[in-house]
Amino acid sequence: MLAADYPRKFEETGSCRNLASGLSSGICDIWRHHILIDDLRAAREAKGWLQRTLADRIGVSAQAVHRLERGIGSTATLEVAMVALDFRLTGVASGKSLAEQLRNQRIRKKTSVAALAKRTGLSPTTIAAVEQGGDSVASLLRILEALAPKAKRRAPERAYWGQGDKDDRDSRFTPDDFMQSVYAAFGEIDLDPCAHPLSPVVAKRKFILEHGDDGLTDHWFGKLAYVNPPFSEQLKWLRRAHEQWRAGNIRTVVCLVPARTDSAWFHETLRVDADVYFLQGRVRFLDTSGRSQPTPFSLMVVVLGASDEQLETFADLIPGFWMRRS
Repeated sequence: MLAADYPRKFEETGSCRNLASGLSSGICDIWRHHILIDDLRAAREAKGWLQRTLADRIGVSAQAVHRLERGIGSTATLEVAMVALDFRLTGVASGKSLAEQLRNQRIRKKTSVAALAKRTGLSPTTIAAVEQGGDSVASLLRILEALAPKAKRRAPERAYWGQGDKDDRDSRFTPDDFMQSVYAAFGEIDLDPCAHPLSPVVAKRKFILEHGDDGLTDHWFGKLAYVNPPFSEQLKWLRRAHEQWRAGNIRTVVCLVPARTDSAWFHETLRVDADVYFLQGRVRFLDTSGRSQPTPFSLMVVVLGASDEQLETFADLIPGFWMRRS
């Protein structure tokens, strides 16, 4: 058996004791301490999640997550864990998934499947399976080591303005001048489902958590809802907005959120129904004391159910460009 085959043999047997005497300890630690595995574990711990918490969120057993953090398991489990943890790599080609990134990296480096197989000790069939999102984490890590040895975790985008603002990072309010453009383009706002008592947004009805309302569970209503959600829960609020719009509870929804488009749900669901406006420059949000600060990230306006005239009016008032629904 080649040395390169030991991690695969370990995965198949699940035990270091099955490896050749004298080699087991070092080989079993090869993938357990790979930077991808170490950083994945660190990302989970940074969220304050136990292994069983992550397991519940991605629909696998706690043992599967435990094995994943030892470099063992399926690439499918790794991929869904990365999505749940908002975990992405830099230093490797672009792609919708890690498997696609590896395939694009191989093509970019002009490496054939046969050449990569020889280099990694894997079979061409195994490499093809990994590039399709299958096979094992151990195989994927060996390919990653060969094609992108300097790959590392991409730093998570800050969802707050500064280190001292962590406690109120979600208590930021859309400035009045921006809201005037929203009113002019889309009309009067019937509902602000994630309102704050200090927010300057003018709406006929506001759901305020402190008053017992909850826009994530209460039914929406009216012609127009404006959503400037807590950025730490952006995807959750976008899903809720789409759900209420599809249900016919609200005619038009305008959402102001960070320009994050990496989720599979954004590409597979939201892009089909929503018009997305990428803002030029940074909006200066208001904090709880009334001070204004520009966002440290780019923003987009996600719109559901608007007319062409409304979209054109908004573009005339606010610099940026539309990505129309597909």
